[in-house]
Amino acid sequence: MHTVLIVDDEEPVIESYSFILEEGVEGFVLAGTARGGHEAISRIHELKPDVVFMDINMPGLDGLEVISRVHADFPRTVFVLSTAYERFDIAQKAIPLGVFAYLVKPVTKKTFVETLESVRAELGRRRHARDSGAEALYVDRFLREQIWKELDAGRWSEVKESLGISADTGLACFVGLDSEQEDLFARVNSGVDLKFRFVFTMHLGLGMYFFPGVADKSSVVSCVERNVAASVPKGVLSITGAGSVRSFGEFHVSCTEALAELQRKKNVTDARIRERLRVVQLRRKMGLSDCEEVRDLFSEYWSEILSTHAFPLAKAKLAALFSLLIDDATGCYQSHTEAPPPFDPVEEIMALETLADWKDWAMAAFNRVYNLARIKRTGRFPLPLVKALSFIEEAWNRQIQLSDVADNARV
Repeated sequence: MHTVLIVDDEEPVIESYSFILEEGVEGFVLAGTARGGHEAISRIHELKPDVVFMDINMPGLDGLEVISRVHADFPRTVFVLSTAYERFDIAQKAIPLGVFAYLVKPVTKKTFVETLESVRAELGRRRHARDSGAEALYVDRFLREQIWKELDAGRWSEVKESLGISADTGLACFVGLDSEQEDLFARVNSGVDLKFRFVFTMHLGLGMYFFPGVADKSSVVSCVERNVAASVPKGVLSITGAGSVRSFGEFHVSCTEALAELQRKKNVTDARIRERLRVVQLRRKMGLSDCEEVRDLFSEYWSEILSTHAFPLAKAKLAALFSLLIDDATGCYQSHTEAPPPFDPVEEIMALETLADWKDWAMAAFNRVYNLARIKRTGRFPLPLVKALSFIEEAWNRQIQLSDVADNARV
């Protein structure tokens, strides 16, 4: 959630802007107000707002002088100027100070809200630029190394300054996704960013978050899980673990707690859910995705089944999988047909006596089923078109773009 400071010496302007923000503009909240230049400097240092609407003509220090004094200390803050007169000389002075927009009073509600929408896009662009540059390296080092140790006041002060953090408390959170789609966390994070300030990296194969200044663990977890549910496709397993709110000297404790909670949840649900979801993935991708990709997924599935279950039970589960795959490829178990199944997986798998026998049988059987599925699912269409149609069919109930379809068809 982005914070907004209103600076103006006219009470009706402050009341108008404040009312619009309190009424609700998605992603923004009123942090405070100021009625003069000196008060504005004090409030900016106190509140560290993301956005400042700054009047130019105020008694004492004018708006441009205020910005010139604080800009170096708050380079990430977005400043929006407002004045009763449109003057080119003011715009010239504002450009070197990084002023984002220049509004002429009276400012309508429509203009105010549209300006905030532009500010949100700019903040997102800046965040992306930071994440792809030096700050991303610092965030990565902080979350992968520094936060796991006890931080003293001096080291924490350096971190705060480098990351633009003002609070001395926070919590760690991990999210695990059983998915190959790399853009899912970007979607999740864009939603979480509307409510909480955080830093993020991928660590231990998980999405790792640090939320500074939060007071309540449950509200953070609820926000993260809600955005995961909204961003992650059905059938993708997600698990969230969060630590308790701690002071800077105990952030490593919050990290340990978050991992422990994630592991507890994983132990309860992981084996059965992952097994079921991999079966779903295999059935969806068989004949559509590249053979090598599906073969790797199949190998992961049977490797885990054979390592976690006794051989007789594992064989029964694998026979059930092949029965489903054969039915998907031929439809032989959906209705009566004169054409027999290409082979009986139950009879053949249950007769296998060793792991070596299974490996020899499995790869040949997989290739037979994949080829059958490829013929049925692609027909006369080129494979990218088949993938595109399959994606559209699965995503019929949500808004999609041409780029989404192209990405899934890998073209």
